[in-house]
Amino acid sequence: MNVTNDRFKDRQLHIEDYLQMVSTESKEYAEVSACQRIALRTSSHINNRIITDFQTDRLLEKILQPTNLNNAYKKVKSNKGAGGVDGMSVDELLPFLRDNQMQLIQQFKDGKYKPNPVRRVEIPKETKGEFRKLGVPTVVDRVFQQAITQVLSPIYEEQFSENSFGFRPKRGAHDALKQCQRNVNDGYVYVADMDLEKFFDTVCQSKLIEVLSKTIKDGRVISLIHKYLNAGVIRGGIFEKTETGMPQGGPLSPLLSNIMLNELDRELTRRGHRFVRYADDCMIFCKSRKSAERTLRNIIPFIEGKLFLKVNRKKTSVAHISKVKYLGYAFYRYKGKCRFRVHPKSVVKMKDRIRELAKRNNGWGNEYRAKKLTQFVRGWVNYFSLADMKGLLKETDEWLRHKIRTIYWKQWKKVKTKFRELKKLGAEEEKAWICANMRNGNWYCGGYFVLQTAFNNKKLRELGYPTFTEFYLKVCEN
Repeated sequence: MNVTNDRFKDRQLHIEDYLQMVSTESKEYAEVSACQRIALRTSSHINNRIITDFQTDRLLEKILQPTNLNNAYKKVKSNKGAGGVDGMSVDELLPFLRDNQMQLIQQFKDGKYKPNPVRRVEIPKETKGEFRKLGVPTVVDRVFQQAITQVLSPIYEEQFSENSFGFRPKRGAHDALKQCQRNVNDGYVYVADMDLEKFFDTVCQSKLIEVLSKTIKDGRVISLIHKYLNAGVIRGGIFEKTETGMPQGGPLSPLLSNIMLNELDRELTRRGHRFVRYADDCMIFCKSRKSAERTLRNIIPFIEGKLFLKVNRKKTSVAHISKVKYLGYAFYRYKGKCRFRVHPKSVVKMKDRIRELAKRNNGWGNEYRAKKLTQFVRGWVNYFSLADMKGLLKETDEWLRHKIRTIYWKQWKKVKTKFRELKKLGAEEEKAWICANMRNGNWYCGGYFVLQTAFNNKKLRELGYPTFTEFYLKVCEN
């Protein structure tokens, strides 16, 4: 598909408020230079060394290198995802870049590139009535955000704390949980469990620019990031300014969130606290309740007064580790050692998802339903593989098998169909006839012994249906 230069020109949204929001490049550089630059605190850790001017002075050239842009394109292409406000899909991206790459790169070099506003998407949270606001950038903006991220990540990785685990290479939720386990085993059994209220929506942009300016000495890159922060949002066809916060959904947002919250990590380290942070979920570990309460009381003024973030008092608490939910897990102690369970809320969420996948009216065939269930079960078990849950999974498998049998029973509908299918599955003729003529509810019939025998474990495995226990025994770490 040929994409003309006219389309490239039309791709930029001509919104008066948006255009007014982006000042001239010289003015932006002046504002960036005027930001207060706080010297990096000296750290004993070897990784927190001074970044050379060579690394941070000519960053834009590194970002626009063909190899870096090509890798960014491949990453965006592999992630797929929906298009932004200009309607361009990932499949249209390559021909567009081929036709317009030189023009785009020159705009970046001249400081004239203007990012498009993001498309607002709201996803329901677990808490009823609350939504997570995502901002979907255009696919072109995603490529350049990814290119920026690829260059900045290695620089900032040297500064980030060992106790930070979210959105970082070769680190994940399991690493965060194991660090929690080590802290508890060392006697730090009380936690200040902090919740930052609407973190991505409330980030102070000027503070973030100030933090970025400590390391990035290329004002063009700071200006470009500032433009992405100020690009605005299209919601229901209406443009909205974004003078605070940063859009959650682009490749750049995870890195910027870690850069901002690294200031909190440094302060906690300076004060000598043990903590674990995964994205904006942070737990500070203490040996007593009083110590945890005092720690929480003392750190809140720093978060709100220095970082200009808001702590959600309703969801922030001090508790014993056994009362805490973190990353979907619960903690307990056995023979003096910390171990993991699946939190009850995570179990409820898992069963709700299975009910959704097992709906008879979703238009899926049995083979496709089995495939989707297998994908979910494998992913769920992999994530919760640290937990002790053999008993839970045994009960869940029984419930899942009952649900699958009920699905087939509903599909058969007529007595003659039920009788015929049961005989095919090896049921005795007399018992198949009695079962086929039952007038009880579908769920009750799904548990009847004739149906259980017909759909035994071996048969369900042949039909492609998964079992939690089978996957768990392959991956469990206990």
